[in-house]
Amino acid sequence: MDALNNLFRSFPAVKVIDSGIADQKYVHLDLAKNTGFQNFKNASEFESAIEKYLSENDADVAFGGYNEVRNLYSRSALFKNQNDEERNIHIAMDLWIKAETPVLAALDGKIHSFKNNIGLGNYGPTVILEHHFEGFTFYTLYGHLSIESLENLEIDAVFHQGDAIGYLGDATENGDYAPHLHFQMIKNLDGNFGDYPGVCGKSKLEYYLENCPDPNLLLKINNTTP
Repeated sequence: MDALNNLFRSFPAVKVIDSGIADQKYVHLDLAKNTGFQNFKNASEFESAIEKYLSENDADVAFGGYNEVRNLYSRSALFKNQNDEERNIHIAMDLWIKAETPVLAALDGKIHSFKNNIGLGNYGPTVILEHHFEGFTFYTLYGHLSIESLENLEIDAVFHQGDAIGYLGDATENGDYAPHLHFQMIKNLDGNFGDYPGVCGKSKLEYYLENCPDPNLLLKINNTTP
């Protein structure tokens, strides 16, 4: 068993969005199976569908997406590899909730890098934190933030677990998605700065699943820790 994954399992459950939201207000959303969410025409329509889903389930947050095959990326050329392989497998967790929701540091760490990854289907404003625990170094990525979140940030600035590192952006600044947090755990950044693939193709899936563990190892939402 991977020693770093065991370390993640040993941590108490953490929050990466508004800590005031009760655990029972989270509901799972499977975008690989729910065709109604796969075929939205624009971000506004998708956001309305998310809001309806939350209301129907008496929830504030819809979560899911790790190792999930999705067709919603087909609208952007960003998700085609050089060998024309489609990148459509999500390797992080999405937390769908309204814009301007506070985004929190998962664990004590420092800013490794940040960047506004512009373009249709991209992350928009993104922050990567670097963490050191028990001899391990690893990273957490927070994507689809507001542009304002990047103001006054500095490389190596320290954040403690639960500190607000930014706020969720809306469709005009987050890559044209319904508002949500893309939360990703990364063992090796492979030289990336302010960015890291959050979606992969089938040929690279084994590598990315090993390098990007299931975020629910830390979040432990609905007691579904693997």
